[in-house]
Amino acid sequence: MRMHLTGAVAAFLLLAGIGAAAAEDVVITPEQDTVVHEYVKKQPLASMKVPGVELNIGSSLPDTVELHEVPNVKYRYVVIDNRTVLVDPGTRKIVKVYD
Repeated sequence: MRMHLTGAVAAFLLLAGIGAAAAEDVVITPEQDTVVHEYVKKQPLASMKVPGVELNIGSSLPDTVELHEVPNVKYRYVVIDNRTVLVDPGTRKIVKVYD
C-alpha cells in the first residue's frame, strides 16, 4: 500500500509541475491580437532573413534582430521570412507567429 501511495504522490507532484509550467504560457488576448494585426498593417516592416533560427514558439532571436514596439502590447514584433513574429523583449523568445 505504501508503494502505491508514494507513486501516487510522485505522479501528483509531476502533474502539478506541468500545470505550473503551463501557467507560464503566453496568453495573447483577442484584443491584443487585434491591436497587433491593425498596427502591423499600418506599420509594415521589410522582411528579413535570420539564418539558423526556426520560426517556432519558444525559439530565441539573436540580439542583432531589431524588435519593434506595438503600442499597448508588452511584446515586440519583427518580420522574418515574410511572417510577422511576436517576441517577448525580455527573453527574445518568439511568442506567436502570424502567417
